[in-house]
Amino acid sequence: MDNNPYEIIRYPGVQGVSITDRNIPESFHSHWHNAAEFVCALKDGCKYKVRNNTYTLSKGDILLIWPRELHEIVHTPTGGMVFIQFSSDLLEQNLDLLSMAKFFAECHHIEASNAPALTSSIAAKIHEIGSLISSDMNFIETRCKMRVYDIILNIGEYIVQTKQEQIKDSEHSNISWKHINAACSYISEHSTENLTQTEVAAHVGLSPYYFSRLFKEYMQMTFPAYLSGIRVRSAIRLLSDESLSITDTAFMSGFQSTTAFNKIFREQTGCSPRDFRKLHLHSNK
Repeated sequence: MDNNPYEIIRYPGVQGVSITDRNIPESFHSHWHNAAEFVCALKDGCKYKVRNNTYTLSKGDILLIWPRELHEIVHTPTGGMVFIQFSSDLLEQNLDLLSMAKFFAECHHIEASNAPALTSSIAAKIHEIGSLISSDMNFIETRCKMRVYDIILNIGEYIVQTKQEQIKDSEHSNISWKHINAACSYISEHSTENLTQTEVAAHVGLSPYYFSRLFKEYMQMTFPAYLSGIRVRSAIRLLSDESLSITDTAFMSGFQSTTAFNKIFREQTGCSPRDFRKLHLHSNK
């Protein structure tokens, strides 16, 4: 057994979205990945551990594992589940979804007995994604990601309904969210510069300490992690241009050294920038 907790997610059919319903091991050691993973139980008795909580799923239940959450398959019967995995970009590039990140992160188990319409809808869309990936239709990637967004929106509406009072009474006031929204916009506009947390905090009128705490609470990640994610996504786009060297790509994306670039890029994608470029060129050919 591989004891390395980090898993690299491959997307063999559609970039950014995959579905698994065959050859799922009966158990799988504790691990994490940058992708989100949504599980649909096809039989009773599927058991997962997410963080420090264990969930036993009944047929029709949905389990939500968010990006970078430590989880393991404790037990699953043969043919007991189907799950999709999708890139964290689908969550982290939308500010309205990020504004609810705290509440999404708290939602893991949706029971079919409590929310039959929602779980049936999610299961149907997961199966649609499987059918799309194996089809020869046009715009398969876009169609699959639209289904993923439909699922996320349905879950978001469910969270708003079930946690209405908590959301209303939360420290996540409109004023606080405006600070975070302004910060995210500023970070996006200046990500290629030598940007610091102190600079962003000053831009939105908060102390560095309070901004750091508020940002992590809202975004469910630190400022450096958020900034690195934006820079890596920028680098991925630049790597498709063969006229740019790896060093050019690093500095144009906002990284201050190639060492930092290589390290962070590997952490977030599972491979080096050079290997990523080779894979990209190979897939295009």
